[in-house]
Amino acid sequence: MLRLTPLRLFSARRLLHVSTAARDKVLEQLQGCSAEDQVLEVVGRHKAKLSVEHVGCAMGLLWQFQKDKPQLLRTIDSVRGHPQFLTLRVLAENKISQMDDVMVVDMLYNTLRLNVEPYDSLIQQLVTEAWNRLDRFEMPTLSKLSTCLNDQYLQSSPLMGDITEILSQKLHLINDARVLTNFMISVSSLASPRLRDALIKKADVLLDSMDISKYNNPRRVVQFMRNSKHANRPLLEKCNRLLLLNLPQMRIEDISMITGLYQTLQFNKCDFRLASRQRLLELVDGTSDPVVFTKLFATLGPMASRETRDRLEGMALLLADELNGQQALAVAETLEEIQCRNPQLINKIASTLHKSLDQYRPVEIARVTQALLMLHYQSPDLYNRLRAIMLRYLQSSVFPYEVTMLTRVLSLLPSPRADEAMLARVEAVLPQCTLNDLNTYALAIAKWLRHDPSYLHSTPSRYVRLLQSLNRYGHERLGHADRLELLLDELRYLSGEWFEDMLLEESVAACRRLAHQITPGNLPDVAVVITRTNYISPHLLDHMAKVALENIQEVHFSGTYAILLPFAVLNYDTPLVDELFNACIQHLIPHIGSFDPHLLVLLAYALALADYFPEEVIREIFSVDFLAKLDSQLETLPDALNLRIRLRLMELNRAVCLECPEYQVPWFHDRFCRQHQKRGNGSVTPVQQQIHKMLGEVLGGISCARVSVLTPYYYTVDFECVLDRQGQPLPYSPPSQLQIREDGKGQWEPERPEKDRTELPPGAQRIAVDFLGPKSFCKNSRQPKGEVLMRRRHLEILGYRVIQIPHFEWNSMELSTPDAWKQYLRKRIFQAAP
Repeated sequence: MLRLTPLRLFSARRLLHVSTAARDKVLEQLQGCSAEDQVLEVVGRHKAKLSVEHVGCAMGLLWQFQKDKPQLLRTIDSVRGHPQFLTLRVLAENKISQMDDVMVVDMLYNTLRLNVEPYDSLIQQLVTEAWNRLDRFEMPTLSKLSTCLNDQYLQSSPLMGDITEILSQKLHLINDARVLTNFMISVSSLASPRLRDALIKKADVLLDSMDISKYNNPRRVVQFMRNSKHANRPLLEKCNRLLLLNLPQMRIEDISMITGLYQTLQFNKCDFRLASRQRLLELVDGTSDPVVFTKLFATLGPMASRETRDRLEGMALLLADELNGQQALAVAETLEEIQCRNPQLINKIASTLHKSLDQYRPVEIARVTQALLMLHYQSPDLYNRLRAIMLRYLQSSVFPYEVTMLTRVLSLLPSPRADEAMLARVEAVLPQCTLNDLNTYALAIAKWLRHDPSYLHSTPSRYVRLLQSLNRYGHERLGHADRLELLLDELRYLSGEWFEDMLLEESVAACRRLAHQITPGNLPDVAVVITRTNYISPHLLDHMAKVALENIQEVHFSGTYAILLPFAVLNYDTPLVDELFNACIQHLIPHIGSFDPHLLVLLAYALALADYFPEEVIREIFSVDFLAKLDSQLETLPDALNLRIRLRLMELNRAVCLECPEYQVPWFHDRFCRQHQKRGNGSVTPVQQQIHKMLGEVLGGISCARVSVLTPYYYTVDFECVLDRQGQPLPYSPPSQLQIREDGKGQWEPERPEKDRTELPPGAQRIAVDFLGPKSFCKNSRQPKGEVLMRRRHLEILGYRVIQIPHFEWNSMELSTPDAWKQYLRKRIFQAAP
């Protein structure tokens, strides 16, 4: 049996708030207890004469004993089921009026930790009593009360509103990081932007003076930023440093929680991911409990090597029969994320999910269905049952987010059409929906239309009415938007045809209308949204550049990537923008060593798009140490992000070799490019086939034009031809062959960049002809994007004369006949010939 430590004796004395001289025999017996059963035995023996201090001490000791045990060894259920625990609860309820302020909140806290239900009369009366005394509570006591309310899901209650108001008035009195961070978690849903910023500023100060081993404090600050959807990058970096110091002592549960918070905040910090992966690998062998393993699998799986994933999948298979419904769902979603193709494990997890269907809430049923679909699990009977359950939940749900998610997942199931009841339920919640919700419904309707047989003749009226409602509510929501941060939160991930056709212009107009709310803090978020829209708004972009220039010292160095991105991608270049690029480069150079490797690569690529190649940045990226660190980080990133970073590094390597040979950076991506080329589809569009045919007629034979030509440094040119010094076409031998793939699509015969690339005759000229589709231009203008201009620069350096054919010229009314197309090509190719 454990003995009562001096610290516990001190805690008991603090709970009693009495001096040593005031002790009595019952109190001494309680303080001499070393286990829960002894405490309850004392309660049963002296229940007739227990004072309010005895009751408080007993309840505090019961929780303290449980708290000291590992999670898996706690016996809270047996304590709650003990007859004397009921006696203790009754005594506590009868003595609430005798308790002092601290004891009221401590009693509430301890009983909740012992899993007494929130609807229990003791809990209800303690909450009421605390509310009556609210104005006289000290800040530590008030912080603890806010935690209790948070545990009861009362974050948005009037009582929490009163606490938030007191906090805003007395924030300056808080000098303890634990007190502050508990407040931050509890009031995050009610805090105004002003209070949120004040809490962040206060946390920044208190974290510097706290005991660095108390890692729950920075963890709660990160959680607050996640809850409030506001990432303060400098504070996030400070929290990360504190968490890193404590990582060797963290449990799997702690690492799992922090990793989840980072993912939500899109904070892919290299040092934390590498250190957490190493710590989790150390803990794998000792993990056999289903609860802990589920968290280990969900956290380590996505950033583990193939060998480690196989090992984790083997462990999951062994534990599959012990998983409950929630754990099986977490494992299934992780299997989806890592793209598992282990049929035995998938079937085992699916079986557990099937048995647990009655336990899931609406959103969880939707998540189960989506995970099984993404894992390509085949079971028509199970999907029919899932569909029936989701339809039942859909009819009864009053929460827009539930209706939205259920509708989205229902649209993924093979079904010919949506019934009237489903559409009526969707229409009923539209007035409460966000732009993301409305966009989800638009995507679902598009899928239903494709599968509805009646759509072959005309659009069914029920879909027409719903689409009209979507358009109306979308325009109303944009028109009523008056807070930029809330608008950005809704626009951040919007995409798709409905958004681009119906709301894109209005969305940019709303951002322009709220441009006066742009600050150095939210400027990166604004830039990300504008980049995603592909929409040029000179007024908005100029204002963004002006805000950045005036406040460059307030911008966190990592934010320069997002800020510069729209100007580089959209090819928006003015003297003010040139000044912005130079200012950002000077601002970030002192912090080059602090960048996450993948972020520095993305930043350098954005600079290269705009034709900026700062030597300090280039030499840092192409150093051996940096590339080794980047490789280590890439191993921990999701596959899609991993490939994106590798592509950007290749494109940056190519740009530096071509545009900055003086840096003497070697080209080391031949192998990567060849592997990536094999994965590409190489398919040819009808327009390209048309242009190829026209080129053959214009140049005097199909052998005078090569198709899908790979250049040095692995650019693929749509068409290549060569003119001699008199401007006459030279034939190739043999010509490119158009092959038909198994799926019926055309594909040009693959070529290597060195194939048939012989020296040109004196005075001859290579010509690259590229067709530029809509994605090569900004949405609202005919201005080519940055990557189009960079490609042109590079092809010209490689010796090509570049002819770019915009889609709006080729598909114009003026070029509506074969003769017009041939005349257009003839003019473009031969007009500037030697």
